[in-house]
Amino acid sequence: MKKILLSLFVVAIAFSTNAQKKAPASPSQKIEQVVGFTTISVDYSRPGVKDRTIFGDLVPFDKVWRTGANASTKITFSKDVMVGDAKLAAGTYALYTVPNEESWDVIFYTDTTNWGTPKEWDEAKVAVKVAAEVMPVPDTIETFTILFDDVKDTSTVLGFLWENTYVGVQIDVTN
Repeated sequence: MKKILLSLFVVAIAFSTNAQKKAPASPSQKIEQVVGFTTISVDYSRPGVKDRTIFGDLVPFDKVWRTGANASTKITFSKDVMVGDAKLAAGTYALYTVPNEESWDVIFYTDTTNWGTPKEWDEAKVAVKVAAEVMPVPDTIETFTILFDDVKDTSTVLGFLWENTYVGVQIDVTN
């Protein structure tokens, strides 16, 4: 009898533990792209639109955004690259943006330890900051997406896609 009661107790605990688990609201994503001989990887969380107005509301204009959800988005380059017209050394950076209606500032920040945006912004930790044009998208993109577009032997475009917005940043590699 004790074995039966113990078995039922274990099953009940296991069932209640599984019932309490739920999928994260903003699931994580890791993507990687090889461009020439350079590997670029991005680790970020993907929030959803969920019937909200995103840019200019949930994500305010003219303020630093963590570019995703949860912890800071991280981008890693295996070799030195050019982002726009600026040289960026190999390594890992937190990826922040400042969205606006017409363009975004895309910021590669040397401190990757922040949860979300830094409590105190330090301009000395900005490795590279580039402006990127906002392009409207005709359909609503429900889940925030970072992607690599227009991949060539020596370049790619790091793309940000969410709601009705696309922003792309040119990245060139030296082989």
